[in-house]
Amino acid sequence: MNGNAELLNFIYQNSQMGVSTLNQLIEIVEDDKFKNHLKSQYKEYQEIHKAAKDMLNENGFDEKGISTLEKIRTYLMISFETLTDKSPSHIAEMLIVGSNMGIINAVKNIKKYQDAEPNILNLMERLLRFEENNVQELKAFL
Repeated sequence: MNGNAELLNFIYQNSQMGVSTLNQLIEIVEDDKFKNHLKSQYKEYQEIHKAAKDMLNENGFDEKGISTLEKIRTYLMISFETLTDKSPSHIAEMLIVGSNMGIINAVKNIKKYQDAEPNILNLMERLLRFEENNVQELKAFL
């Protein structure tokens, strides 16, 4: 697989994890202000996910989504982590940890694939800025 496909698949998987995680959390969260914030994040993850999928298809690459095992593991982890504490503070903390992992991986991938096509790098940088912004916004809910 070439660098363009690898970088696009990273974006695709990262945004898929965001969509999946937030979809689950939106059903759990009871605080309306926090729920609306999560819905806004969900929408942006969906847009990035669709853009990555479209670029993969336009370039003739296959989407390599998150494995079923990873989806189940994440679902169970979220269910376990929110079993006794569904507070916005606790969920915001969980999301900040996830976004920080996304930031680290995004920076590594931008460096690793610096020769990728500009439009692909731009999408990766959009995801990076989004993750960084998520961390800042979620701090208000801690």
